[in-house]
Amino acid sequence: MKIFVDRSKCQNHGLCAISAPANFELDTDGELQYHESFDEEHVDDIEDAIDSCPLQAILLSRDAA
Repeated sequence: MKIFVDRSKCQNHGLCAISAPANFELDTDGELQYHESFDEEHVDDIEDAIDSCPLQAILLSRDAA
């Protein structure tokens, strides 16, 4: 599974960083940084981050490829 953030939608609100701090963070310039790949143990937090995004800019790809 991989995380994808649609940068054309994301406005760096940072709610994802609150929900899943191991995978999302705002850098010193306030820009979202994230890890595309993640450990399965973090999937619940990532799903919470997806749900918390006011612009629905985060997608979770379940493809193995």
